[in-house]
Amino acid sequence: MRRTADNARAEPTEPDAEAPQPRHGQAYVRAVVGVVDRWAAVARRKLSAGELGSLPVVLVLAAVWTTFQSLNQSFLSPRNLSNLSVDVAGTGLIAVGIVFVLLIGELDLSVGSISGLAAAVFAVLNVNNGVPEWLAAIIGVLTGTAAGTIQGFSFAKTRVPAFVVTLAGLLTWNGFMLYILGASGTVNLDENGLVAKLTSYYFTNDAVAYGLAAIAAALVFLVCYQDRRRRKTVGMPYRSLRGIVGRTGVLAAIAFTGAYLLNRFQGLPLALLIFLVVVAGLDIVLRRTHYGRQIYALGGSLEAARRASLSVTGVQTAVLAISGTMAAIGGLFLASRITSVSQSSGSGVLLLNAIAAAVIGGTSLFGGRGTTWSAALGMLIIQSIASGMALTDTPAAVQFVITGGVLFAAVVIDSLSRRSQKAHGRA
Repeated sequence: MRRTADNARAEPTEPDAEAPQPRHGQAYVRAVVGVVDRWAAVARRKLSAGELGSLPVVLVLAAVWTTFQSLNQSFLSPRNLSNLSVDVAGTGLIAVGIVFVLLIGELDLSVGSISGLAAAVFAVLNVNNGVPEWLAAIIGVLTGTAAGTIQGFSFAKTRVPAFVVTLAGLLTWNGFMLYILGASGTVNLDENGLVAKLTSYYFTNDAVAYGLAAIAAALVFLVCYQDRRRRKTVGMPYRSLRGIVGRTGVLAAIAFTGAYLLNRFQGLPLALLIFLVVVAGLDIVLRRTHYGRQIYALGGSLEAARRASLSVTGVQTAVLAISGTMAAIGGLFLASRITSVSQSSGSGVLLLNAIAAAVIGGTSLFGGRGTTWSAALGMLIIQSIASGMALTDTPAAVQFVITGGVLFAAVVIDSLSRRSQKAHGRA
């Protein structure tokens, strides 16, 4: 009997059919929910601390695209998106220069006039006087650099607010532009020339767009990974490898989708490529160089920067010089788009759109916060509104009202964010 009992105990028992069994699907769902909960907690913490980042800009852009696509199915067509990417370049380059000025808590009102002056110098030298295009273009850009340097030095030495100095510059440079253009007032550019090709040339080979998208994704991964290694070495908080891969994946998806859409029309526009390279290059200057850290420090606290023995005069002068240079480059792109320069160049809503693009994109009016990508995103929103209005035959007055509303909302968000950061001791 004992042996029988032992054998009974040794026999494997049948699993209870009614007992709940773990399922791989449920485990996967729980893991996903956990990740979402963690992301939501991080988002709530950042929102409460006023660290909104580019989230509001992305949401506004998504709302604008969704609205106009529902009103007109051609809005997100390859043709319209290609034209949109080219239209962004000229004013966007000017807005990138304004970001540098806003970061130190100042404002440059002369960028419109400087862009017109640079374009006029180029046109008169090349068309009227036969100077080679490349040389005339360099002289035009240097004209903008000189104008910005003069304003920056005057601002730094006299300590008169930059908006007053640049307001005087607005009138002065506009007067020089009218004088240079002379009685005719309009100079037509060569449609097959170097400057005209800035906005008319496309890389028609599909491999170019896809190759550049792959290179951009690889560079983003390498930069983030090197930053992770450097922070980990010195004991600073660093981004996880999974987070870097996820970030790279999102950017790669956006880049390859954009390449696919552009290739369905005429290919990658040269104007878009130059714009993105300039934005990325200046972003590196701002966030990864000693000069860039000085700009942020100056925008955070002028008095603290002086006590830290920073070259305040040099930084302020250089910031206005960069703004003038970018305005000149943007002026050449705007002239390229219409292949002419006239007395109205640099006027109208150009100045307002450039400033609005930087602010809407997330650059703070109070200084110390913002990137060059802020100007790119803000300009994309403004140009998307303009493009959508044109497709839906909406009056220009409505466009101004919508753009003004978006700008006002951006300023309010900036103010509330700064107030929240002060409450958390971050500003």
